[in-house]
Amino acid sequence: MNIPGIENQSTARVSKVEDLGERLRRITFAVDEFETLNRPGVPDEAVGIYFPDTVDPLDPSGLPQGRNYSIRAVEGSSVVIDFVLHDRGVATTWARGVAVGDEVALVMPRSWYEPPADAAWQLLVADLTGLPALARILEEADTDAELHVILEVDDKDSVNHLPHRDDVKVTVSAGTGNGHAQSVLGDLVAAFDVPSGRGYCWFAGEASESRSVRKHFRKNHGFGTDQLDVLGYWRVDAERYEKRYAEVSDEMYAVYQRAIDEGKSDRVARIEFDEALEELGL
Repeated sequence: MNIPGIENQSTARVSKVEDLGERLRRITFAVDEFETLNRPGVPDEAVGIYFPDTVDPLDPSGLPQGRNYSIRAVEGSSVVIDFVLHDRGVATTWARGVAVGDEVALVMPRSWYEPPADAAWQLLVADLTGLPALARILEEADTDAELHVILEVDDKDSVNHLPHRDDVKVTVSAGTGNGHAQSVLGDLVAAFDVPSGRGYCWFAGEASESRSVRKHFRKNHGFGTDQLDVLGYWRVDAERYEKRYAEVSDEMYAVYQRAIDEGKSDRVARIEFDEALEELGL
């Protein structure tokens, strides 16, 4: 599969499909020209996936639709990706009907997990969409920092997808958030008993909860930008957001690009971008 106009893309073919539960489907992709993918090799690395036969009739580009997914594992020249199955959506529809041999295009790998070397503790926060990245972080994290996890899932069985570590303290909320109920991630983070020493927070979940978490640590604990990698993986009001964002996308991209042109880090540019979105009610 080839997407016109996109550089450094790799064709990937489905080689294996496994169901890990009612809402998690693991798909292994054999990747052509694997080195072209140019992965960052960081535990929460993600890749854009373009799905065939998914052209949005309202998109004048005529390109297939794409979504970002965490790489759960790398096996030789294959990548393993865990899909959270929602009630609807481009990626969910594709993943539900997938068969061995189906092709997608993989593009723009990137990552965010970058704790300061002097962090005495780390708080890792995720809902179901962030579970694959969180699991890989726990598998690969080589640190003396104290590790804490706050996880919001649909049911407690989902916790079994996390690797067990005796040195990790895990708080779980089952049956909240994840598009089926009100999220409590922001409340759980606010109630977290912050350890002594310099800390770091990584967050992967619903966008409005990510804002709550970022504001909490900046306002109440004086965190600098190097202590926060807080990502909104999805939005509970996605349809409204996408419609409104299409009207202001150039303006919003200019906010991000201006920060980069001024020599600010990607972290700072992402925060300024998100704050500009929030000012517009997005």
